[in-house]
Amino acid sequence: MPPANEDRMFSIGEFSRITGLTVKTLRFYHEQGLLVPSFIDPQTGYRHYGAAQLETARAIAYLRSLEFPLADIKSILSDQADPDILKLLEKQKTALSQRIRTFQKAVRSLDQFISEERQAQTMAQGDFQVQEKPLEAMLIAGIRMKGRYSDCGKAFAKLGRSLGRHISGKPFLLHYDGEYREDDADFEACMPIRKQVNVEGVSVRTLPAGRCLSLLHRGPYDQLGHSYAKILSHAKSMGLQVIIPTREVYVKGPGMIFKGNPKNYLTEIQLPVEVAEMASAAPLPAQTR
Repeated sequence: MPPANEDRMFSIGEFSRITGLTVKTLRFYHEQGLLVPSFIDPQTGYRHYGAAQLETARAIAYLRSLEFPLADIKSILSDQADPDILKLLEKQKTALSQRIRTFQKAVRSLDQFISEERQAQTMAQGDFQVQEKPLEAMLIAGIRMKGRYSDCGKAFAKLGRSLGRHISGKPFLLHYDGEYREDDADFEACMPIRKQVNVEGVSVRTLPAGRCLSLLHRGPYDQLGHSYAKILSHAKSMGLQVIIPTREVYVKGPGMIFKGNPKNYLTEIQLPVEVAEMASAAPLPAQTR
């Protein structure tokens, strides 16, 4: 028989009518350990629910109407540190509000990414086309380093201070890797120079003549991958093998003081090439920055 305070107990049918949960649903919640009856008659197996369980049942029904998974509801209700169902729901409300703010931030970020990617794809398919051109021998001063690509700014600054009036062209990077590397990229910050000079820590030498595929990229450096895809596809279609190191010439980029608008940066990708049958197995250049 039910406990002595049976006037505060409801049969499963009565509890179903009060809570708006079907008898089938109440049996399922019992099986899942979500809403266990206060008393089960050992002889008949009839389920009985206490008045104190009404609040919990209403909370479960409400959360299910919001499409909360049963596992989440069970987790909310299992908080033994605070058995007050309303306080538990307040805590969940706070957690959901934080998640909403996180999702809103993610949506804004996705909008920006989608917009930038569409613009980058449009630019990659725009006026700039892959060209094949000769590379003349060039006297350069360079600082080779390993690290992040963004570290090149320090090397360019040193070259600018050390060489000054001897600089005779646009800064560029030589890439010695055949892949994108995040923290240990192998590259060399270079400046064309007019005459031989001696500067500690700076390599001065002549880059040999040759020929290359060239493609101008307009836009931020982190979107260079679109232009690399275009120029590498062209190299493959022409049966040309890319020779390491490859070059990125910064025709228009950030200044020392004013960074400018990255959308207007101009970078010339130069891939030294030779006919594939004559080339040794050389790795492909880094395709993203």
